[in-house]
Amino acid sequence: MLERIQKANDIKELNYDEMEVLAGEIREFLIEKISRTGGHLASNLGVVELTMAMHKVFTLPQDRIIWDVGHQAYTHKLLTGRKEGFDGLRKYGGMSGFPKRAESECDAFDTGHSSTSISAGLGYVQARELRGEDYNVVSVIGDGSLTGGMAYEALNNAAPLKANFIIVLNDNHMSISENVGGMSKYLAKLRTADVYTGLKKGVTYALHQIPVAGDRIIEQIRKTKSSIKQLVVPGMFFEDMGITYLGPVKGHDIRMLCRAFEEAKKVEGPVLLHVLTKKGKGYKPAEREPAKFHGTGPFHIATGEAKAGSGKDTYTDVFSKVICDIGRKDHEVAVITAAMADGTGLAEFKKHYPARFFDVGIAEAHGVTFAAGLAAGGMKPVFAVYSSFLQRGYDQIIHDVALQKLPVVFAIDRAGLVGSDGETHQGVFDLSYMGSVPNMTVMSPKNRWELADMLRFAVGFNGPVALRYPRGEAYDGFEEYRAPVVYGKSEIIYEEEDIAILVVGHMFEEAVKVRRALKETGYNCSLINARFVKPVDTKMLEELAKNHKLFVTVEENVRCGGFGERVQGYVSEKRLPVSVLSLALPDDYIEHGSVEVLRREVLLDAASMTKQIIARYTML
Repeated sequence: MLERIQKANDIKELNYDEMEVLAGEIREFLIEKISRTGGHLASNLGVVELTMAMHKVFTLPQDRIIWDVGHQAYTHKLLTGRKEGFDGLRKYGGMSGFPKRAESECDAFDTGHSSTSISAGLGYVQARELRGEDYNVVSVIGDGSLTGGMAYEALNNAAPLKANFIIVLNDNHMSISENVGGMSKYLAKLRTADVYTGLKKGVTYALHQIPVAGDRIIEQIRKTKSSIKQLVVPGMFFEDMGITYLGPVKGHDIRMLCRAFEEAKKVEGPVLLHVLTKKGKGYKPAEREPAKFHGTGPFHIATGEAKAGSGKDTYTDVFSKVICDIGRKDHEVAVITAAMADGTGLAEFKKHYPARFFDVGIAEAHGVTFAAGLAAGGMKPVFAVYSSFLQRGYDQIIHDVALQKLPVVFAIDRAGLVGSDGETHQGVFDLSYMGSVPNMTVMSPKNRWELADMLRFAVGFNGPVALRYPRGEAYDGFEEYRAPVVYGKSEIIYEEEDIAILVVGHMFEEAVKVRRALKETGYNCSLINARFVKPVDTKMLEELAKNHKLFVTVEENVRCGGFGERVQGYVSEKRLPVSVLSLALPDDYIEHGSVEVLRREVLLDAASMTKQIIARYTML
């Protein structure tokens, strides 16, 4: 069946029996491909039938399907003729793991973060109405994404609509980690409301038997807010907002899904179709451990076990061990995650100290202000969050934490180039946006040992601290260089003259290679571990300027607003007799690909940096 899908809308030629076969083939295809390339498996296995039903009922690209987050759009890509692209999935120059308008006209909106699809879909609907066009708009949102406040802002604005707008609630009981909060409990009640579903069908059937008046009564019931649903289902949250609620519908029954979508298309106004799916469906290891297979590297299909890695601790592993040790000794330390307990390494802390562990769900802005409240109340909160996701709480960082100088630690994971997830996930702006905030201290460790020391320093510091570290294996070199962490002070690793490399955080390993190459070519070169991006160690700069001609700053952050610009600004302001070469990422979005490949492309690998340094130095 999969061979018959060569382009968008080919699925319309299949009957329901053939679609059942196709669903199985799609799952086999995804498991086989992702086992080799890595990617988001569990979420995609869970929406196979849902995606097929949407493609059966709607016509692409005329109709618009907008995915929330978008990591579950693999079946959508298959059904729109991108089967061959899966061999290069998430590789540099290959197919993205997320919807991309530049990749296909069937991708209506670029997505990579959560809780956005209803807002984007509502914009599409209003544009459609203003331009007098005729097409369907379908926004797919996960139950976990409903913990994000932006989703409610969009629902509130969608409620007065008089035109059709279909919102699909993909309810798989979890996002990445298990869902938390009141909405999760509310949806659980809806899932088990069989009595309501049965009553609704029975009453409707009975009324249909009444000649003439029956249909009028049914229509009146549909229009009134005092509907049957309110009598049986607690809260009626969506209907009370003015959004027609349909469901719950079995998310792996293609016939039922297609019928539900046909009904949803008839509603004059916003309609929410509640679909129950199983994350990881069709692959037992993913069904058992959906969080493990949310985003996975290559794995063995037979067992689900990851293909051999180094076995060494990642920076996240180090953070996890150290924060648990700190929490054991200091009962005022509390930790916060935004639905990423496993990904950020806080699952272990939760196991040992559950009362001081808080999962706020996919709600980073709330998480920041919640941390501020904890700090104001006398606790020592540590918010562990991915760099890219912390961007969603920027206003709260400024107004609720830094303005009050509250001692909140931001443990910023996945900083710098993340790799295969691409533009929406690269953590390449944090040094700029955190460095722009008054009262904020910004630090970054050179290796695993310094991460431990900096985390202890940050927890004991009386003010807001951003501690950023990358994804992947923790560098364990230079353990002997472990000077105490002193506020605002850099660490001299090698002190010579002429060229001084000032390196930020995890780029240290690459900077060591650069210095070695420069020495082999005959250049003198000092190596400085910056440690603090804010404040910059200005006394160190003034001392180095006495016997160095060139400062080279190295950071895995965009150039604009980064460490290099701060050093350049100070050198210019004080008119120090030294030239500055800033080696950083371009002020641009970085596409998907391995970190090694991406560094070569942006000239931040050791060989490229060495060439740039020599070229600049010879001009002096």
